Amino acid sequence: MSELSVADIEQHLKNFVDPLTGNSILPNKALQNLTLVNGALHVEVILGYPAAGIKGQLESDIAQYLEQLDGVNSADVVIGWLIKPHAAQKGVKLMNGVKNMIAVASGKGGVGKSTTSVNLALALQAEGARVGILDADIYGPSQPTMLGITGRPGSPDGKTIQPMEGHGLQVMSVGFLVDQDTPMILRGPMVTQALGQLLHDTNWDDLDYLIIDMPPGTGDIHLTLAQTVPVTGSVVVTTPQDIALIDAKKGLKMFEKVDIPVLGIIENMSLHICSNCQHEEAIFGQGGGEAMAKEYGVEFLGSLPLDITIRTSTDTGVPTVAADPDSPVSQVYRKMARKLAATLSSKAKDFSGKIPNIVIN
Repeated sequence: MSELSVADIEQHLKNFVDPLTGNSILPNKALQNLTLVNGALHVEVILGYPAAGIKGQLESDIAQYLEQLDGVNSADVVIGWLIKPHAAQKGVKLMNGVKNMIAVASGKGGVGKSTTSVNLALALQAEGARVGILDADIYGPSQPTMLGITGRPGSPDGKTIQPMEGHGLQVMSVGFLVDQDTPMILRGPMVTQALGQLLHDTNWDDLDYLIIDMPPGTGDIHLTLAQTVPVTGSVVVTTPQDIALIDAKKGLKMFEKVDIPVLGIIENMSLHICSNCQHEEAIFGQGGGEAMAKEYGVEFLGSLPLDITIRTSTDTGVPTVAADPDSPVSQVYRKMARKLAATLSSKAKDFSGKIPNIVIN
């Protein structure tokens, strides 16, 4: 029997399907530090998305798969990840300090978009990424309260501002710059200018993902983001209720029109479980978000229950994923975050940073 080669092992591993992307576990340059000594195989597999929650299980599954090869007596597999920038809209360059921007929108208010945004950000962080969140709702900023952050951001040079920090996230919101009971009375152009300053004048520090908590609707801010901000993908949050789905579909179509890929749909408040008797009831209907995802050919990232702890935790400034990271609801957020990041990892990469500037003297 001829000795196994690196090519043999790599070819075998290419047939292992990534459970989140549905593609080969081995995209380009994903295999590193492969050694085979006396039947003992060691290999490192580099994913394009953070996966701390499934790292151990995935290492075990790949090891068992490799041990099917003749000549491999034991396999030691180490999973790692390297998150790369992905392509945004044509003609819009990436921002310094931010690899990927993900807009979270709903089309209408009251469906739990901001709560979903902050818990998604915390879930991506728990999975192993560097994450920030931008509160783009100029009229009704809520992230300072949800993350329990008070005070004003500092400025190192009088021109730029340092992001605030909450539970490990880098955070920026107009709520840090005005008093809590002060209304933002601004016309459309001033709102988009304020958003641009919050985004571009903040010293974001080496973020893998910046979650943008969008305001309701499909107005000025949404168009500004589409035309001037490098948004690499979007998420639409809805409830199963027909009236919410109507507006969620408008949000989805808006992203399609401005060439921002929709990475998935999240159905919030899908099922109420009575805290006393555990009776389950679909108060707002059932299956609307999943049906919408199938209709438009996008990923269904998952559904969240109507759970009082989600509300109480954000009201007290410690969102669910931070307050109780091992709870079933937190695990749902982390599962959705992994699927979101994995879906983005399959999109086109951004190579603009590798192209040198040409200077003619």
